[in-house]
Amino acid sequence: MTTELQKLAVTQYGLTLHTTTPELGLAINNFAGDTRTQVWDLGRDLSSLVHQYLIEFIQPQTWSDLAFLAVAKGPGGFTGTRIGVVLARTLGQQLEIPVFAVSTLAAVAWSEIGKGQKKDAIAIQMPAQRGQVFGAIYQPSPDGLGLTALLADTVFTPEAWQETLANWQTTYQLIEAKSALAMTVTSILELAYLDWQQGKRPHWSEALPYYGQHPVEV
Repeated sequence: MTTELQKLAVTQYGLTLHTTTPELGLAINNFAGDTRTQVWDLGRDLSSLVHQYLIEFIQPQTWSDLAFLAVAKGPGGFTGTRIGVVLARTLGQQLEIPVFAVSTLAAVAWSEIGKGQKKDAIAIQMPAQRGQVFGAIYQPSPDGLGLTALLADTVFTPEAWQETLANWQTTYQLIEAKSALAMTVTSILELAYLDWQQGKRPHWSEALPYYGQHPVEV
């Protein structure tokens, strides 16, 4: 049975934050032609400036125009990831709207699909702390409505990740997520909207960060 997709009213918007790197990425879209995206390299000032940039970015829309929020949940920098998820949860609670927490690696995969890579699975690797790597394998859903995680985001030693790829039974495209990750904020918004269209309405309390590693050695 085919699910009938829901649509936003033209006066409703989805808003996304990407703070897992020193860059701040923001995107807003009503999926009816009114969309904008911006990325700032804020470095260590991200935590002190994110609220100011968000307030300025959302205009001329207002908070009441938002139907849902989405946020990059990691993996990424510990502090930046926590800032984004906490801010999204706080806004979701105050506005009483759903909050979609989307994997940073899934966003990279979806961005790659948007470039025309449609069939194969996509393996994403990203440097992690202490010489390890984050790895995941995603595949476009058969219905085109998002991604299926063939291998969920996991922390590997480089050797274990290479062994995992060597033993993988299906064809895949390997992508290394190194820089400009905040630009995938639009992919996070698109993935969240696909879920929203299918009737998913995650409570803000369900938005949890994915760190993968402790911020310090234990």
